[in-house]
Amino acid sequence: MSGGSPTEPGPVRTARDAPPPFDPELALALAALGDGAREPLTPQNLAARQERDAAARPRPTVRELRADGRFEVAEIRVPGVPAGPDVTLVSARPAGLAGPLPLLYYMHGGGMVMGNAWSVLPQLLREWALTLELAVISVEYRLAPQAQYPGPVEDCYTGFSWVAAHAAALGIDADRIIVGGKSAGGGLAAALALLVRDRGGPAPIGQLLLCPMLDDRDNTLSSRQMAGRDTWDRTSNATAWQALLGDRYGAADLPPYAAPARATDLSGLPPAYIEVGSAETLRDEDVAYAHAIWQAGGQAELHVWPGAFHGFDTIAPQAALTRDARDARSRWLRRTLTQSETGNGPAG
Repeated sequence: MSGGSPTEPGPVRTARDAPPPFDPELALALAALGDGAREPLTPQNLAARQERDAAARPRPTVRELRADGRFEVAEIRVPGVPAGPDVTLVSARPAGLAGPLPLLYYMHGGGMVMGNAWSVLPQLLREWALTLELAVISVEYRLAPQAQYPGPVEDCYTGFSWVAAHAAALGIDADRIIVGGKSAGGGLAAALALLVRDRGGPAPIGQLLLCPMLDDRDNTLSSRQMAGRDTWDRTSNATAWQALLGDRYGAADLPPYAAPARATDLSGLPPAYIEVGSAETLRDEDVAYAHAIWQAGGQAELHVWPGAFHGFDTIAPQAALTRDARDARSRWLRRTLTQSETGNGPAG
């Protein structure tokens, strides 16, 4: 049975729903962007927003990503299976490093309806590929509503399976792959970890979930608190989920590979790093996901950044809270890779 329209008004906010304050430094950065930074995504403006995003987020070329020889970069076309379209992967690594490298297999953000695999690479390469000596593969999955569930997650699975099977030829250590993503990409990374577990695929050693988009039901306290305030509020969230799920939006039997918060069994998953802001729509579903992993006997490192809104690190890249978040992510990545190399990694 389908859910209601994403533009229906939510419940009246009560004193109990009073929103937490933004971090002062982040609030200034958000205010500097003007009211447009919080314009909600709706079914009516979705097509225009997709066009605007494509124009504002141009794809760097392979030559630009190589950064005058600092990185080796290639685009890979993976055959779709069993009869799906080919999937494009963008593979990059620091130039001149010998031996198989650990891999961050990454899904970009954009609410399942925007973004691309190329534009996220400069930051990933600068922050992690060089400092941690790892390879990065970014997935160009299909976007909604042109492609609905299960298209995007199956694209990610197709690419992941192909990379694991061809790891030696790619110069990648198949036993040291971390899946990760931000926002919609974080939700896809969580779904991919579930899908790999259930299909018996090659297990990643960790899942890096940055403000992941996990729950299509959009009925948490934080979604009500941050309505009209967060950069990604419950109207935008519902619009994106409806674009992804179509007629299955709101269905009681929606599988966890569509919305990982629907999972009833989170056992046997790789250790997770989960972060979210205290002042963002997705806070409660992300915290609940960490709790569910712990309750299933798994490992999750949870960070709730005080006063942070959705995408704070992109809007305020020099803020103190952004620097803290980036340091915490890097420490988790380094620790996870080191533990896997020494064979002392925790059980998932």
